[in-house]
Amino acid sequence: MMWLVNTLILLFSLVLMEVVAALAHKYIMHGWGWGWHLSHHEPHDGGFELNDLYAVIFALMAVVMIYLGVNGLWPLQWVGAGVSLYGVLYFMVHDGLVHQRWPFKYIPRRGYLKRLYMAHRMHHAVRGKEGCVSFGFLYAPPLPKLQQALRQRQKPPR
Repeated sequence: MMWLVNTLILLFSLVLMEVVAALAHKYIMHGWGWGWHLSHHEPHDGGFELNDLYAVIFALMAVVMIYLGVNGLWPLQWVGAGVSLYGVLYFMVHDGLVHQRWPFKYIPRRGYLKRLYMAHRMHHAVRGKEGCVSFGFLYAPPLPKLQQALRQRQKPPR
């Protein structure tokens, strides 16, 4: 029965990480942490961008949680495992699929992966840190909703 509890903790942590990551993206990366995140919104050469330090911070937090969990704070290793699994999915979807940081190119033509791909492309349609839409990495709102929000944010004030 303990395996079920541990699995649920891992899955809950994975889902919660999407919420934490979206909020961090919107309020930290597009707020006071823009100095690092700016590198992600500008063209660049090379494989590393300053924005990757955010992934390093989340990875270190996961390692610490796993370490603490293995050394007596029982549920933390499963929370850390959920955060780690989220990091793997983030790397595959965001860095690989959306930003093509893999050695091969694949652009989804249909389904949820296309929606996710297009939502993040819309996030980058705005120049600068203000007026962006879709701050999640694994969840994407319906595209018509994002398109409407983007149009409203681009209208000049009256």
